[in-house]
Amino acid sequence: MNISDKTRVKWNMKSRWILYLMLVPAFVVTILFSYIPMYGIVIGFQDFNPAFGFIGSPWVGLKWFRFVFNMRDFSSIFWNTFNIAVLKMIGKQVVSLLFALAINEMRIKSMKRSIQTFTYMPHFFSWVVVGGIFIDVLSTDGMINQTLGLFGVAPIFFLGSNTWFQPTMVITEIWKGFGWGSILYLAAISGVNPELYECAYLEGAGRFRRMWYVTLPGIRTTVILLMVLNLSGILDAGFEQILNFYNPSVYATGDIIDTFVYRMGLQQAQYSLATAVSIFKSAIGLVLIVISRRIAYVVADYRIF
Repeated sequence: MNISDKTRVKWNMKSRWILYLMLVPAFVVTILFSYIPMYGIVIGFQDFNPAFGFIGSPWVGLKWFRFVFNMRDFSSIFWNTFNIAVLKMIGKQVVSLLFALAINEMRIKSMKRSIQTFTYMPHFFSWVVVGGIFIDVLSTDGMINQTLGLFGVAPIFFLGSNTWFQPTMVITEIWKGFGWGSILYLAAISGVNPELYECAYLEGAGRFRRMWYVTLPGIRTTVILLMVLNLSGILDAGFEQILNFYNPSVYATGDIIDTFVYRMGLQQAQYSLATAVSIFKSAIGLVLIVISRRIAYVVADYRIF
């Protein structure tokens, strides 16, 4: 941090001290429930026994990390997590952007608001509710397979096939989140100078040309910034969603790091193993956060303070 950055931070804190004071409750809660519990990572370096606690359990160093990296299934679990997370990230970004562009071109305000409300609603539904709906819809005798049967297509076991499970997770995630994800793009589009559209119209540019040469360049920084910031969550494949959809028959392609930790730690009581895997994921996440924030600063001049 150079001198000008330090001066700017000091000026912000002096001139906006009330706003910083409002952060104190959130800061205290974060310390109590996020940072203090981090002491529990010592479990990953112990043969943890709840009867002995943190202090009494024997230390084993990197034993569990070596065990994890030598596991036959861990590489597939890692790549499952990576593939699902990346496909979700790209899919949601693209569909949200296209939807925002389409909504921006609508001229009937009542229809525009109705469509926006309808597409925002799934974001507020729990995956427990959404999962129950899609499990029925995607079953072998569900609505989707019944519709496919009208065209002579054999029933597809979407949630029990290793071929179809990952695409199903990606598509259902996009369906649930693209409406909510379009809000930032719509806000960015509203900030584009209207005179640019008028000039393009006078030059004979049609609707699609105005979208391509005015709207997209006008929100380019926002698009890049959101893509970069999403890199930090590249190993967050959606624990709640996967947990509600998957089953042992699709572990080969559906088991991700979070569900593996859940099974090992809570169901099989292998606390040290589960903690070691969580530490591994957190370390990668920390590196990605630092890299993404740096790229965001260079590309879009994004900074927290």
